[in-house]
Amino acid sequence: QVQLVESGGGLVQAGGSLRLSCAASGRIFSINDMGWYRQAPGKQRELVASISSGGSTSCADSVKGRFTISRDNAKNTVYLQMDSLKPEDTAVYYCYAQRVDGYNWGQGTQVTVSS
Repeated sequence: QVQLVESGGGLVQAGGSLRLSCAASGRIFSINDMGWYRQAPGKQRELVASISSGGSTSCADSVKGRFTISRDNAKNTVYLQMDSLKPEDTAVYYCYAQRVDGYNWGQGTQVTVSS
């Protein structure tokens, strides 16, 4: 199994920035992609950004140009830099790690953007 610990959420005004971190431990050699989902109240969970073990990235259209995902394989940590935040970015953000035989999830971190 892989354990994921997230940090960096909080309350920020619209236009501000936050950086989320997700540190992996355990069977880290089994991890392929890592990334972030988010879930706002009353909405389905949506994929925000992902990054492969080789560094290839993808982002949802709603965050392109504002959010950047990166990965430090030496620290087994993935980051989500969130700039120009909007109230509609308010959600619980979940880190995930994709393995050959399944997924592991972090506990979630709340991001609240005030207008």
